[in-house]
Amino acid sequence: MKSKFLFILILLTLSCQNKTGEYVCKPCDLPCDALTFNDSGICPHCKMDLIKKSDVIPEKELIVNDIKIQDESGKFLIDGGLQDKKPIIIHYYKPRHLKPESPVVMVLPGAGRNGDAYRDAWIENAKKYNVLVLSPEYSENYYPEFWSYNLAGMITDVELNDERTAMTGFKISKNSNEWIYNDFDRIFNLAKEKLNLKTDTYDLFGHSAGGQILHRLAIFKSDTKANRILSSNSGWYTVPIDSVDFPTGLKGSYMSEKEIDFSKNLVLFLGEKDDANETRGDLRRSPEVDKQGLHRLDRGTYFYNESKKIASELNLEFNWTIEIIPNVGHDYREMSKAAGDYLYGVKK
Repeated sequence: MKSKFLFILILLTLSCQNKTGEYVCKPCDLPCDALTFNDSGICPHCKMDLIKKSDVIPEKELIVNDIKIQDESGKFLIDGGLQDKKPIIIHYYKPRHLKPESPVVMVLPGAGRNGDAYRDAWIENAKKYNVLVLSPEYSENYYPEFWSYNLAGMITDVELNDERTAMTGFKISKNSNEWIYNDFDRIFNLAKEKLNLKTDTYDLFGHSAGGQILHRLAIFKSDTKANRILSSNSGWYTVPIDSVDFPTGLKGSYMSEKEIDFSKNLVLFLGEKDDANETRGDLRRSPEVDKQGLHRLDRGTYFYNESKKIASELNLEFNWTIEIIPNVGHDYREMSKAAGDYLYGVKK
C-alpha cells in the first residue's frame, strides 16, 4: 500500500512538470532549476514558490533604476549612493495581498553578500505577517573587502599585515555621504513610491556582517527612517567609548560618546548558542577585539553592557535592548524566523 501511494505521488509530481510549462522555481542551484511547470504553486522539490519564466531576469540584463516590484520574489538594480558606477541589487519579496499600510523590513546579509538567500529566509515571515522584504546585495565586485561592507565604507586606503589578518593603517572617510548607511532610506523611499505605501518607517535586520553594519548605523547615522534595528550575531563591535581607537572604539572617528543617540530602537539580537562551541562563520581575533569577548554571544553582551554604562554615566536616554534567542547559533535562517516573530508577532 505504501509503495502504491508513493508511485501515485511521483506520477502527480511528473504530471505537473514538463519542458515547456509557463512556471519555474526560483533559481536554487538544484536539479529542479531545469524543470518547468504548467501551473503556479510550490516546487515539489525545493519547496520554493513557482514564478513565471518571464520574471526570471539574468542579473546582466537588469537595467539600473528600472524598478518593477511584482508579487512574490524578484529583484531590481539601483545606483550606488553617489551614482559612482557601483550598483546595488535589491532582492525583494512582495506578498500577494500587501496593503498600503503593511510594514517594510530591510534585511542585510552577512559577509557572503547573498541578498537573495537572506530574502528567501524571510519569505515565511513575509507571508505570515504580510511584510514587504527588501534585501540589498553589495557585490564584492564593487564593494570589495570587509571595510567596504562591515564598516560601511567608513575607512579607505587600508593597509594589511602580510598575513592579511589585521589592519596596519587606514584613513577615515570624511565624506559621510560615501557611507552605505545612506542607501537604506533611499531604497525604502523607492519602494514606498513604487508601491504607494503609507508607512513612513521601516525595520532593519542584519546578521553577522549585516549585524555589524546595523549597530554602527545606530551610532554613526541615527537620523534615518529606520524604526527598529535588529543587529544579530555580529562578529565584533565598535563600542561607543572615546578612549578606544576606531574601529573598536570612537577615538579618531569624528564621533564622541556624548553625541551618540542612545534613544534609537537598537536591539542586540543574539543567538544563545553562538558561543565558544560555534564553528560556523569567520570570527575575527586580535588583542583589541578579544577584549570584547572570545565569541559572538560574549561580544554582543559586552557591547550592550558597556553602552548602557556609558549612557548612564552621561545621563542619556537609553533605549537599546538585548534579546537572547534560545537554542540558536550562528544561523541566519533561524535568527530571521525569530526576528519576524519578534518584530511582527503578537507580544505575550
